[in-house]
Amino acid sequence: MSYRKNHSPVTITVTGAGGQIGYATLFRVAAGEMLGPDTPVRLRLLEIPQGVKAAEGAAMELDDCAFDLLESVDVFDDPHQAFEGANIGMLIGSRPRTAGMERGDLLEANGAIFSTQGQAINAHAADDIKVVVVGNPANTNALICASHAPDIPAERFTALTRLDHHRALAQLALATGARVSDIEGLAIWGNHSATQYPDVFNATIAGRPAIEVLGENGKNASWIESTFIPKVAQRGAEIIDVRGGSSVASAAHGAISHIKSWVSGTNGQTTSMAVVSDGSYGVEKGLICSFPVVCENGHYEIKHSYDISEFSRKFIERSVNELKSERDAVASLGLLGNAR
Repeated sequence: MSYRKNHSPVTITVTGAGGQIGYATLFRVAAGEMLGPDTPVRLRLLEIPQGVKAAEGAAMELDDCAFDLLESVDVFDDPHQAFEGANIGMLIGSRPRTAGMERGDLLEANGAIFSTQGQAINAHAADDIKVVVVGNPANTNALICASHAPDIPAERFTALTRLDHHRALAQLALATGARVSDIEGLAIWGNHSATQYPDVFNATIAGRPAIEVLGENGKNASWIESTFIPKVAQRGAEIIDVRGGSSVASAAHGAISHIKSWVSGTNGQTTSMAVVSDGSYGVEKGLICSFPVVCENGHYEIKHSYDISEFSRKFIERSVNELKSERDAVASLGLLGNAR
């Protein structure tokens, strides 16, 4: 899927559009940062009834910006209307975990949301729909959504680990004094959760193995395990502690970057996306798991050239086991639709 100006506008449905991440996303999309300066867009904003006023306010501001590329903006509280003709779905809204809520309660609440959205996407979205789920638990919410859209290829449903990828790039650059642009091959494996595994063992810095450069900076495998991995995995919690609120602008940037790479390609460079497993690296087929990928011509491909050490394997397996546990939990709640 590629887009050009003067073609039909690209229809983008954004859920949770009245929330902070949605708000931080909308204006950049309307300005052309996601699909480029030659692609007109139509925005369809989906909110729960209580959030419609906030989404309507955002729509008013979008009008006031007079974006050249923004053909229309509409607000809905009905998913079946919101996903009509959607080419891209950015599923940002989800039920957050609140005090006293058990893990099963959270999965059940989000299961209901993403089941309905999957059904709406299946019934009304365009044939070329691409979906990124941002709302947590993102991987499992994407799995639920895909299971309720049996007529759409499962690989069209992805979850966001690009934010984690960016966090890992930044921490590796800080640790080595390198530029982020000098780093290639870094990958996030597994779940978008505290079990995720940021892998530097296949990464290079200015063409040299990242492990060598880290060693020259006094950083060994012990530092990777005790400092780097938890720093990346717990970055969201750290930001909440410091900022007093969750990541907003960086999450929006991750979602925009995810779609931009998927649509426009990565020029042979590696990024991280949570995508449906094809069995690569021993990850059970059908799980939505983060892998190193490259994107080209509107498609992504899992890179199959990574060497997985015993060190890496234990972390990947831990995160994949968490994905299986979440999958089994939502299945036991009857939240998965047609088997893939």
